[in-house]
Amino acid sequence: MISFECARLLRGAGLAWAPVSGDMFVIESPELASEVFTVSDMTIEAHTFDTGTILGFNGTTEWALDSVALENALWLPREDQMRELLGDSFRSLTMVGSVFRVEIAYAGGLAHFDTADNAADAYARALLDLMTA
Repeated sequence: MISFECARLLRGAGLAWAPVSGDMFVIESPELASEVFTVSDMTIEAHTFDTGTILGFNGTTEWALDSVALENALWLPREDQMRELLGDSFRSLTMVGSVFRVEIAYAGGLAHFDTADNAADAYARALLDLMTA
C-alpha cells in the first residue's frame, strides 16, 4: 500500500480523485489517522452533488459517521491505478536487490524511481515526477 506521505505529495501535486468502489482512503484527523477505509457500494459510497463529493458511511454505527467531505479524505491509490495514470510512459517494475524500481520513458530517455519500502511508493514517485515536470 502507498505510504501516507507519498499519497499527500500526489494530492499536493494536483492528483484528482473521483472515488470508485475499491478505493482506499484515510480521514485526515488525529482520531482516525491510522484507520484505512475502503469505498464500497455496501458501506461507503461516493455521493456527488453540485457542492462537491462526500463519502457516505452506510451502517457504520461504531464510528458514528454519516459522511465526510472528499477534501478531508486522503486517497491511497493502488499500484494498478498509478500504473494506469503513468500511461504510455510506464516501462517496468523490477526488484534491484531489495529495492523496488519503476522505470518510465521521460524527456527522450528513461528515468528510474527506487524505493526500498514498497512498489506502490516507487509508482507514486514516478507519477509525482511526471506531474511536476
